[in-house]
Amino acid sequence: MDKLVLFNTSALNGLLNKRLGESKFGEHIQILSSISNIYGQLLNLDVTHVIIGLPEDVGVYANYGKTGTSKAWDATLKIMLNIQSNEFTRADKVLILGHLDFTEELSKISELDATKKKSIKKARNMVNDMDKHVTHIIYQIVSAGKIPIIIGGGHNNAYGNIKGTGLALKKAINVVNFDAHSDFRPEEGRHSGNGFSYAYAEGFLSKYFIFGLHRNYTSDTLFKSFKKFKLIKYNMFEDLAVGKELKFREELQNALNHISDTPFGIELDCDAIENIPSSAMTPSGFSVNKARSFVSFFAKHENARYLHICEAAPTKKTETQVGKLITYLITDFIEAHES
Repeated sequence: MDKLVLFNTSALNGLLNKRLGESKFGEHIQILSSISNIYGQLLNLDVTHVIIGLPEDVGVYANYGKTGTSKAWDATLKIMLNIQSNEFTRADKVLILGHLDFTEELSKISELDATKKKSIKKARNMVNDMDKHVTHIIYQIVSAGKIPIIIGGGHNNAYGNIKGTGLALKKAINVVNFDAHSDFRPEEGRHSGNGFSYAYAEGFLSKYFIFGLHRNYTSDTLFKSFKKFKLIKYNMFEDLAVGKELKFREELQNALNHISDTPFGIELDCDAIENIPSSAMTPSGFSVNKARSFVSFFAKHENARYLHICEAAPTKKTETQVGKLITYLITDFIEAHES
């Protein structure tokens, strides 16, 4: 637990912009006052959702990607705390736990040279260590009967989400992933492109559905390997949005049919959303409203156990845009899950 930094009153007051006649989300959320016995405190709190930040881009770096995902957490807090609190946003059901502090790891990768294999190996070893912290905090949240909402960070953290949830529930879980990429690449050392393959190989991931896979960014080797796995299914972005051989709503249901028989996680990679600043920003992707529909649809099912939003990489110019996007996805999830 040495990585957990609690969100506190001082941080809240520093970000909250109160306005006469309005009730802001941040005025009604709950926070913890003590770092000790997180599980016990969560168990006794009357909240349903626990928001946790993973501000890092070590996994992205370890995958030869564009860094910047460490900034999404702060961008989200600035917006989320200042939206309206009302019967739809359900702030009273939310605890903002805080974030895992990976500043040491971020400092170390800033001194590495990504063109050297030795540097990439060091970064991948760091991700392996970070996995343990992510797994532990998700395990505690889920064990306490709460639903974690995880704001990344890179998609490497899917591994800790899956493992932590699986350990808490004492069984493998299923996952639906809104993503342009499968993140099912070889077990070559941990990074943002193989969280699902590691979780699958270690028995924590059972059924997996990739929603909106891009043809141009999926290797022939992966396509061939998916044919061998009956528990892995996918649809193609091009079939949903370009040729339109598939209908979006019907495919949501097909994905749900595949993963909803047991507890499942909802993963959303911002790389899949058109023109959103992310580690692999795309000019061709789903709209923000399609992403919101995806989250809302799966959140309504009783077996939904977590939401992970990752890979957003805001700049100073785009932090408000990214913060608003992630906040919409969070409140869509809470409203649908509470209904």
